Amino acid sequence: MPTYAVTGASGHLGRLVIESLLARGVGADDVVAVVRTPAKVADLADRGVVVREGDYSRPDTLGPALDGVRRVLLISGDEVGQRVGQHSAVVAAARAAGVERIAYTSILRADTTENPLAPDHRATEEVLRSSGLPFTVLRNGWYTENYTDQLPRYLEQGEIVGAAGSGRVSAAPRADYAEAAAAALVGDADGDVVLELGGPAFTFAELAATVSEAGGRPVTHRALATDEFAATLESAGLDAGTAAFVASLDEAIARGDLETDSDDLARLLGRAPTSLEQAVRAALA
Repeated sequence: MPTYAVTGASGHLGRLVIESLLARGVGADDVVAVVRTPAKVADLADRGVVVREGDYSRPDTLGPALDGVRRVLLISGDEVGQRVGQHSAVVAAARAAGVERIAYTSILRADTTENPLAPDHRATEEVLRSSGLPFTVLRNGWYTENYTDQLPRYLEQGEIVGAAGSGRVSAAPRADYAEAAAAALVGDADGDVVLELGGPAFTFAELAATVSEAGGRPVTHRALATDEFAATLESAGLDAGTAAFVASLDEAIARGDLETDSDDLARLLGRAPTSLEQAVRAALA
């Protein structure tokens, strides 16, 4: 029977976790890719990975998806406001299936942050605590891709605009978090574990300087107040609600909610996390 299951396996992070498990020497037939649409991971099935249908919004699919599995990585869903119920269904199915440990991708400082994305994660952590299942919470920081995906725009416009002020972001590439999740999934753990995961912290001014140097064009940071940034986003075409939400994420950075001095990510990786400069230069290459 398969040993490890990764939910949301057709997404960017899920695929990378499966690749990391295989790179660690886990047999393909010991890995279950749980997905809503199995056809999307036909390539994984071709490599021997066990593919099972499992939809967070269809609890009847989750029991069969986790049958015989020892350890599960629950990758958080993307439907804000719906996630607690969806995650609860996965946890219930894992418990019913006799899973030995469940890991969950949460958010930095989930128990104390005012980050507007945190409530669903905080509530899911409470579900885990009340489940009776041994768990590992992976409180991931921001993906560096949040910024490297915008490199063409930064270089074209010559500035990075935001409301983070001098706040610092402990970001790392998605691949680092995936590698860490795989390590946590296969590693020995005693009891319940909560890990704060993030790479080397940087400010937006440092981000601009790094992009400028690596991209060969001057890029500066223009700091705005939260309401000014929201208005700027609206003028660029976002609706008022989305603009306010995006601006509030920068406000969370300004408060320090996306910064950590924890070395948990480095310990799981067995190496230093990928730096901002490395990530920017790799993206530009």
